[in-house]
Amino acid sequence: MRIGMMTDNYKTHISGVTNYVSLIKRCLENAGHEVYVFTFGKNSERDNESNIIYTPGIPIADFYVNIQYDQPAKELLSSMDIVHVHHPFASGILARRYCTPRNIPIVFTNHTRYDLYTQVYLPIFPKTMTEAGLKAYLSQFYRACNLVIIPSDSMYHVLVEHFGLAAPVIIIPNGVDLEPFGADNQPVDRHIFGFSNDDLIAIYIGRLGPEKNLSFLLDAINRVSLSNSHIRLLMVGDGPERNNLEIQVKNLGIESKVSFTGMIPYSDVPHYLAASDLFITPSITEVFPLSVIEAIGAGLPVLGINAPGIRDIIEDGKTGLISPDDVESFTAKLVLLSNDHELRQAMGKQAILASKKYDIRTIANILIQHYQRLVDTSKQINQGISSKPTQFLDKFQ
Repeated sequence: MRIGMMTDNYKTHISGVTNYVSLIKRCLENAGHEVYVFTFGKNSERDNESNIIYTPGIPIADFYVNIQYDQPAKELLSSMDIVHVHHPFASGILARRYCTPRNIPIVFTNHTRYDLYTQVYLPIFPKTMTEAGLKAYLSQFYRACNLVIIPSDSMYHVLVEHFGLAAPVIIIPNGVDLEPFGADNQPVDRHIFGFSNDDLIAIYIGRLGPEKNLSFLLDAINRVSLSNSHIRLLMVGDGPERNNLEIQVKNLGIESKVSFTGMIPYSDVPHYLAASDLFITPSITEVFPLSVIEAIGAGLPVLGINAPGIRDIIEDGKTGLISPDDVESFTAKLVLLSNDHELRQAMGKQAILASKKYDIRTIANILIQHYQRLVDTSKQINQGISSKPTQFLDKFQ
């Protein structure tokens, strides 16, 4: 099959979605399929990866946007057997514009809690206005898709209840290449962060954005440090909140207990996890965080908030701990994990076993089956249909 991955941003913007698209692309290619990524950016930003199709766009923050593809991208997209959309807005609009008239099946994976993101990034608009607009758009977009993939059960219920999801739906978790996270993985030297071998390291990996609830995390670390002088927090990643978080660390007087690494190569993530004792995330905006899958694959117990995505992955009391969304409860859970070495070890072993079902090769095989079914159905419909209507539309798109 010729498969088009449509995403608003790719390697110029580091995120869980970007990592997942890269992983699934490679896995599908290894299975013998031809995979292209259609995105926006500058030609000079291409890396050594093949079949990445950039259309120039308007720079906004650390990514690019456009309302159309350039002619070479449009022509290539029209030759795809199926497209898989990973962002519903620019890419979703273009999938409907270019693929629907040609009866190219559209698959969409809902990676994000768009309702919560709009509250964070569009605070100047009334909540009811942004919710109404989002619901109107997404409901229409879902109906235009041949298949909507939801990574978790909890997120499925959110979409049905809040967005009136009415489309063919299947729950398929996002996958991770678990091999680099195995037990023989070598840890990075703790001393480069200013930490010692006696310290207990809680690691966060992800975007340092306002939607990640990281001020809450620093508050909890500060509280725990009052009773456990060896607790340390390793913040891996970067983002618009970093400066504010560094100021908060200074104001709390915990500079020696928190280390900001900035962005690191994805290939280094397993080594950072191997140097840590537990994984910690306070976010409530996740759909299915790959960083948590990577953590359990590395044998780390996870502490997270009782929210969709997290509670679909972590089994409370077995592979980690789930806390209510209040800092007192979160702090108490963190104290328990940081003080009980045997509990962390037992949870870590269970976490490794639980991670196996998220192997990227398993997920790719499931996707291939659904792709093929949709392509076969599309070919049956296309038999006898003239290409003149789409040729006419091409003049105006």
